[in-house]
Amino acid sequence: MSASTPSPNQEAQLQAEVLARALPHMQRYDDAIIVVKYGGHAMGSEDVARHFAEDIVLLEQAGVNPAVVHGGGPQIGAMLEKLGIKSEFAAGLRVTDKATVEIVEMVLAGSINKQIVGFINEAGGKAIGLCGKDGNMVRARKVTRTVIDPGSKIEQVVDLGFVGEPETVDTMVLDQVLRRELIPVLAPVAAAMDGGTYNVNADTFAGAIAGALGAKRLLLLTDVPGVLDKNKTLIEHLSIADARALIADGTISGGMIPKVETCIYALEKGVEGVVILDGKVPHAVLLELLTDHGVGTLITK
Repeated sequence: MSASTPSPNQEAQLQAEVLARALPHMQRYDDAIIVVKYGGHAMGSEDVARHFAEDIVLLEQAGVNPAVVHGGGPQIGAMLEKLGIKSEFAAGLRVTDKATVEIVEMVLAGSINKQIVGFINEAGGKAIGLCGKDGNMVRARKVTRTVIDPGSKIEQVVDLGFVGEPETVDTMVLDQVLRRELIPVLAPVAAAMDGGTYNVNADTFAGAIAGALGAKRLLLLTDVPGVLDKNKTLIEHLSIADARALIADGTISGGMIPKVETCIYALEKGVEGVVILDGKVPHAVLLELLTDHGVGTLITK
């Protein structure tokens, strides 16, 4: 054995020290609800997905109540392309006609949802796959967006089709699931208030679920480290006022704006803290919740 290779006793000592450091964090989140939004771009490889599943199972076995909301934009895009259905986007959202919403529901509530459920169950958990339509958990209203026409510079209203945003959230089903030590895995598909199905942005869906459940933390796993300053350095902590100021001065821009707006919405609904972090980092959830420094940007009131 080389001098640099730790002995079995040293490895055991290191593991014990890691667990001891994690204990205060476990106590902080004991019996708390943690909502984790697992983004389509954050899913990455199968290894990353399995690490994510292990994190969720460990949290549940440590006395935390995790709920997973997943996206699936890249997977939806791939399926639409395979079927010869053209994707169009406006104001950052997928324009969803009747044919597209059927594919969205099939991919989100079907293949992706069951894959995540399977990984969690293989890791020793007991996950159950649901979507917003189950038990009328999430009822949605139609979304419209305004865009500036680049030629005329005139503001125009865009019809996004079957795209919705949460109107009401009924937590009865989730309350029952969490009470029985099951791990809900939620696809962001919702029932329309007037019947039918709406595709809901996964960040928005997760924020509504976290707010309705009174979650202690909402984690938004994405493919970037978090909110960056003008020098591209990670900002570890922001208040709502800080976040709004960074949007106003252009530091927060593009696709990060709706994510931060979701964070603000969730905080105003009663979530204690929201974190934007890189889901492709192995065991990102554990690093954020069970270490002193975390790995993303924490936004609080």
